[in-house]
Amino acid sequence: MKSNTKNQLPENSSPLQEKFINYIMNDGKKSTARRIFSETFKIIKKKTSEDSEKIFKQAIDNVKPKLEVKAKRIGGAVYQVPREVKPNRQVTLAFRWLIGAARDKKGSGMAQKLANELIDASNEQGIAVKKKEDTHKMAQANKAFAHFARY
Repeated sequence: MKSNTKNQLPENSSPLQEKFINYIMNDGKKSTARRIFSETFKIIKKKTSEDSEKIFKQAIDNVKPKLEVKAKRIGGAVYQVPREVKPNRQVTLAFRWLIGAARDKKGSGMAQKLANELIDASNEQGIAVKKKEDTHKMAQANKAFAHFARY
């Protein structure tokens, strides 16, 4: 198999970036996911003239949820019980929401859509940040059922 090094990430890509690439990947096509991710970084650098890694990390931090609701059945009724989100799941949800928001947009290529969503998220805007805020609002609204969390 021939390796195309011009579209690859630098050797010092972080584990967080590698995990994000795995989330982008469809049908086991990692080279395509790598190409999309590297193009995304180039677009971010061109649009913002800032460090694209910094914007990437900022976007993920802005999308990570602190609280979520979990359906719990107690005595025949289903309650939405608010819970704190574990750090590992925070990252998972942030990746899922960012990539989902980019995929749902119409028009330009995936790299362009993902770059726009990451830039928006780093500025605390965009669909993924709205999803986080909606999750937090739902958890706040169901605070009365927090005592069911111990069951």
